[in-house]
Amino acid sequence: MLNFSQLLLENYRDAPDKTALTVLLSGKPDQPITYTDLIRGAAAWDAAYTRAGVLPGEVVILILQHGFDLIYAYWGAILHGAIPSIMPFLTEKLQPERYRSDLASLISITRPECLVTYREFASEARAAVPDGSSVRVVMLSEDVDISITPDLAAPGGLERAPESIVLLQHSSGTTGLQKGVALSHQAVLNQLRTYAKTLHLVDSDVVVSWLPLYHDMGLIAGFLMPILLRIPLVLLSPFDWVRAPYRLMQAVTHYKGTLSWLPNFAYNFCAQKIRDRDLQGVDLSSWRVISNCSEPMRYASHQAFYERFKAYGLKESALCTCYAMAENVFAVTQGGLDAPVMVDEIDRDAMQSQKLAKPAEEGNASVKMLSAGIPISNTQVKIVDERHRDVGDRTIGEVALHSDCMLTEYYHRPDATAKAFTRGWFLTGDYGYKVGDQVYVAGRKKEMIIVGGKNVYPMDLEELAMQVKGVHPGRVVAFGVFNETVGTEEVVIVAEVETRSQEERERIADEIRQTVTRGSAIALRHVLLVEPRWLIKTSSGKNARMANKDKYLKQIAKENDI
Repeated sequence: MLNFSQLLLENYRDAPDKTALTVLLSGKPDQPITYTDLIRGAAAWDAAYTRAGVLPGEVVILILQHGFDLIYAYWGAILHGAIPSIMPFLTEKLQPERYRSDLASLISITRPECLVTYREFASEARAAVPDGSSVRVVMLSEDVDISITPDLAAPGGLERAPESIVLLQHSSGTTGLQKGVALSHQAVLNQLRTYAKTLHLVDSDVVVSWLPLYHDMGLIAGFLMPILLRIPLVLLSPFDWVRAPYRLMQAVTHYKGTLSWLPNFAYNFCAQKIRDRDLQGVDLSSWRVISNCSEPMRYASHQAFYERFKAYGLKESALCTCYAMAENVFAVTQGGLDAPVMVDEIDRDAMQSQKLAKPAEEGNASVKMLSAGIPISNTQVKIVDERHRDVGDRTIGEVALHSDCMLTEYYHRPDATAKAFTRGWFLTGDYGYKVGDQVYVAGRKKEMIIVGGKNVYPMDLEELAMQVKGVHPGRVVAFGVFNETVGTEEVVIVAEVETRSQEERERIADEIRQTVTRGSAIALRHVLLVEPRWLIKTSSGKNARMANKDKYLKQIAKENDI
């Protein structure tokens, strides 16, 4: 089996003038990068790592904005034989104090030998390096000249064994970036080849992605896979997409895009935010696979997206699903390719009280579950109970998996690695169930709310709250707070709203209470409306439920007497 560097050089030698990716940045002309361009830029960084004394097998943390520096620095680390890991760059979307804490945590756990950033950010990066740290050098992107003729004689990456670690992906959790998912060349390439077959990839495919490269969905599906497998990639900036989501539709139209991956919130965001005037000339008929991934998938989100864009050529058959995680490189399952995505309408009370996914009966409250599809061919999935015993179809338990593309370890975390496995199976921490080969994911185990013995899934409550007019789309979080008096958890919903009118805020809060109470098995009492940007998000853009719970308890609990 080839390693990453060998495969990249093979692509360069076989197709030097083929466009590997096209970079789209707002206000600038689209910039194609051929495999020759990519190798030259990467080789310049390889030489820079050599001059800085970085050795093959050492960890390089990249703190760079989306763009050419990040692309070349990443592939340069691969060619050099170093282990790259991308850290989100500090933007207005991230809280500075939390960001610095996460960066310091990452450095103390991962123990990298090199940090790469910009001159203007160097002092910030150095401030996060604890005394006695393993970091020997902070490299500045401005000092690397990619216009020089590179030396491609023998980059160190060519000597890396297939089982050696090629990259780290860091989780976007709510308690600091403490788990570096270490992946080998062999594991990643096993995933890419299997997933390519699952997707029926062909040379005429074009991947269009705006996803950040510090998250597994963006890094694997929207960066490494197309470049290593010679599938053209159109890469937008995530910051440009958030400001102007219609750019995704225009890019798909212009480049005849066929594949994209979106987190569930992006379906709602696009459907609600993109105006008709920005869709002039848009043709989405080339899109054949749009995979809903990265967070619980919602039937209503798919329907809203399809209804909004079907007039522009979007095919309903293009709406697919995927269950993925960094610990399996990326994809665990895929749905919607060879048959429509399955929708399972189940009894709400049985789900919450008995951990059973019983088909709904007429007249009973129900929940529509969207299937994540079936496991990709090199991955096995089973559902287990608290004692890690297999359970039958339609019984809700923890999702466990086994494959040939699993993580090597949580980097420098033998405790976390050992805890994550039982008898060779990886415990995902997600609740779900199976019906035959179809896998349904219900939510994170650690975020479950237990009210009077009933299991309440926070995302169900959040979806109900977002139906209320005036609530900021995607900016709602639900969590449980234990009430000593009644001896069980009570649900709190925090929602961002734009209005400053007290009368309007009271209406919104009352309507949230009524909507959630009618549509769920709990009687909602506690609603807090906050200003925009109050909620804490993870680096991948998800609402950080536990961090928001902590913020609520510190700032709000006394006032609300909870």
